[in-house]
Amino acid sequence: MRAIPKNNERPRKMIQTRRAFLATGMALSTATAYATPAAEPFGTVQRLSPGLDALIAHDAKVERLGGGIKWAEGPVWVKDGGYLLFSDPPKNTMYRWSKKDGISVFLHPSGYAGDDLKPFREPGSNGLAIDAKGALIAADSGNRGLTRIDLKTKRKHVFLDRFEGKRFNSPNDLCIARSGAIYFTDPPYGLAGLEKSPVKELPFSGVYRWTPDGKVAVIEKEFLYPNGIALSPDERTLYVSNTDSKQPIIRAYQLGADGLPASFSTFFDTTPLIKPGVLGMPDGMKIDADGNLYAAGPGGLLVLSKQAELLGVISVTGRTTPNCAFGEDGKTLFIAATDTIGRIRLKTRGEGWT
Repeated sequence: MRAIPKNNERPRKMIQTRRAFLATGMALSTATAYATPAAEPFGTVQRLSPGLDALIAHDAKVERLGGGIKWAEGPVWVKDGGYLLFSDPPKNTMYRWSKKDGISVFLHPSGYAGDDLKPFREPGSNGLAIDAKGALIAADSGNRGLTRIDLKTKRKHVFLDRFEGKRFNSPNDLCIARSGAIYFTDPPYGLAGLEKSPVKELPFSGVYRWTPDGKVAVIEKEFLYPNGIALSPDERTLYVSNTDSKQPIIRAYQLGADGLPASFSTFFDTTPLIKPGVLGMPDGMKIDADGNLYAAGPGGLLVLSKQAELLGVISVTGRTTPNCAFGEDGKTLFIAATDTIGRIRLKTRGEGWT
């Protein structure tokens, strides 16, 4: 596997945070490393508001489900089959987890299948979602587009890879509206050299909306590193995180009837949480049925009410937590945590679960 150059790690100030585990000598080994251990606590829940009690029980534990991953990202639960899929972008691999089988390789390569890896620092898939027809949709960092994957045959089809004739940077995360529209982020994280990559064609890092009729609209051009993205349960608000040490925020876009922003505001600024030794930056996020956010940020997964109150933080000891996903009966929150996958039981269900 191609090593990721340290001077290309994202973004400047947060790189030691984002990939610090590489220096710890953690094993990145064979399938035996994926074996599911007996569930064991390996994290904490920091309670900052009584409001968290309605979401997470006091005796809830963060459990470790398995390891041997290089950089776990983009998890999604597949209801038709009862298993979790998640990406390992630098390793160009998609993994599967189930209670019965533990962690196993689901798809390799998950993204770019060519021989020339020089243009990439993350050639694999990243964020994942399931569409209304049951297909897997991937923010495909390596193929620099959105990819539809048949879960039975594992055949891949890149159905979107350009905006106004220019290739996307490296799509990172996505969410799907009930209309079938796909909102996605496009930072340069998958490219060697990031925003200075010689193969970068677009002059900005965008947030986009694709509709089934093939139209693509720009939502945002200002962010340097747009990352996590999620829709509120009523689909009137779109949340986007920016993994930029100079503007480490989650922005909320108020959407009009056409699905495009009518206005926007800063939903939550993580700057006060960024301190020496605190791992993480704004990254992936998911939303529960009541509109609360579970958003990756400094210190772990930030549990935020829809009024932007920080209710608590779910942390995985010694690890950055870049993303999460609801699964099983909708009350389990799976956590992508650097080299491993964890979970915690909640009192609430994820958006879209009944």
